[in-house]
Amino acid sequence: MAGLSLEIIMVMAMICLAVFLFIVEWVRVDVVAILMMVTLPILGLVTPKEAFVGFSSNAVISIIAVIIIGAGLDRTGLINRLVKPVLALAGSSTNRIIIFISATVAFISSFMQNIGAAALFLPAIQRISKDRSIPTSKLLMPIGFSAILGGTVTLVGSSPLILLNELLEPFGLKPFGLFDVTPVGVALVAAGILTFVVAGRFILPQPKEDAGLQEAGAMERKASNGDGHFELHIPSDFTHYRDPISVRNLRQRYLLNIVAAKEPPDHILAPPPADLELRGKMDIAVFGSEENAKRMAVELGMEMKPALDVFKNQLADDLSGSVEAVVAPRSHVEGKTLREINLRDRYQVTPIAMYSQGEVYRADLGDITLTAGDSVLLFGDWKRLQLLAEERNFLFITPIEKEPMRPQKAIFAGFWLAVALVMVIIFHLQLSMCLMTGALGMILTRVITIDEAYEAVDWRTIFLLAGLIPLGIATEKTGTAAWIANAVLSAIGDVSPIVLLTVIGILSTVFTLVISNVGATVLLVPLVVNMAIAANADPRMAALVVGLATSNSFILPTHQVNALYMGPGHYRSKDYMKAGSVVSVVFIVVMIAMIYFFYGV
Repeated sequence: MAGLSLEIIMVMAMICLAVFLFIVEWVRVDVVAILMMVTLPILGLVTPKEAFVGFSSNAVISIIAVIIIGAGLDRTGLINRLVKPVLALAGSSTNRIIIFISATVAFISSFMQNIGAAALFLPAIQRISKDRSIPTSKLLMPIGFSAILGGTVTLVGSSPLILLNELLEPFGLKPFGLFDVTPVGVALVAAGILTFVVAGRFILPQPKEDAGLQEAGAMERKASNGDGHFELHIPSDFTHYRDPISVRNLRQRYLLNIVAAKEPPDHILAPPPADLELRGKMDIAVFGSEENAKRMAVELGMEMKPALDVFKNQLADDLSGSVEAVVAPRSHVEGKTLREINLRDRYQVTPIAMYSQGEVYRADLGDITLTAGDSVLLFGDWKRLQLLAEERNFLFITPIEKEPMRPQKAIFAGFWLAVALVMVIIFHLQLSMCLMTGALGMILTRVITIDEAYEAVDWRTIFLLAGLIPLGIATEKTGTAAWIANAVLSAIGDVSPIVLLTVIGILSTVFTLVISNVGATVLLVPLVVNMAIAANADPRMAALVVGLATSNSFILPTHQVNALYMGPGHYRSKDYMKAGSVVSVVFIVVMIAMIYFFYGV
């Protein structure tokens, strides 16, 4: 073929090799990228300096900074605090829950990695599913898809869009601003949510019994189903005409565990000792069934509050919770009682219930001898529970918050996120510098430590991105992109710009189903820019279609978010194919329509 040089053949061979290895997964995708980074200079397709330029690129530094900022937001519990008011607005309607939670996840995903937003909300979605008897399969896929769609709302919402301006720079094209893609992204999010609201019953799986409603631990199923926290105030005349009542007495009489108590004026015990006597003007927080809490309030003349007030910080989900622990074989606690190992005083952890020899015990737990395999439901501060887990006397079945939360640093996390965005929007500084300023600010104000920042970064993604950038350079430098563009244009003939953008959108969607969205972007942007130039279309719009359409990854569970939610939602590949095909078609139609009307293509 005319113009087909040896260099072009070698580059296309490398592209085919990369795509093949991405599909068969004989080695990890980041290893494939490193292979490209090493092989291309050996073949003389790029210089050694060009081979490693990806590690200093604006895109790579921006992605590292975004991940660190997202970790800081997570560590302060800002994400978890959004869930409660959102649920209050959503009520009990499945569609309203999907709309509000999906919109919230999409908003968060527009400023941090979508896999991070999806992972943060997974425990909350599972709790909603259990509390409101909604199958998890009805919630996870719509919310997961919204997390992916949220990455199209801003230029820092997904790796392809972060990378976009970097790929446009060699062509001398005007870069996109932070919110230039927002109208298209908002329309895509709205269309995706509306698709599930209108057609969800037809495209979502219809299980007879959703296994997602079943919790992993037998103890948690049998002992804590329907239990919760309730706060009560003790009147001033509580001890005038009755015998003293202790914390232990309440557990025995009402099967309620007092997990926190406040003595006047402001002395908080969490948890209080079992022999603590209740007195007037105290506030207590109990864990148990609402029915028992109401019965105790009526019989003892206590005031039951509508929600946590005094203890709302101590008992926040991001600071404390309950976990199921199993007595490990040959552990030091085997053969002892809970009273003898004294979990309350040593770890400030409250035993809620115990499961032994097929029976659940809620009262007199301190007198039961522990044997290997017995389960104990424990409530306490996550940090204290982690210390207990590290002793290995108990094997923790249910998830435990392993990282220390810092809600007191939330204001700093929000401030540094705002600083980074202001630098981008107002001062128009380089994106990587703005985002790294925000990340550094979080480290300096101890929102997140430097070690935690290093641990938060997914270095596989960084090497994948840095390793594929040289392949994009080689594709452009050798004229391969221009050659392929001419070949595709010759095949489709003389078409209007809108048809060309539609073809690019479909091509990008197909690529992102079999290779990473970063890899698809790096490979396709130089190609489609040349295609658009040859067809007298807007090359910026062609590149934008690629940056957006590489998020159109719904038909297969290959996207990180889909893979994360596949297990908890008990989805199969055909479930993604059914729902994903519909959403993918809607995605392309809405994207092309918005670009046509908003940008006037």
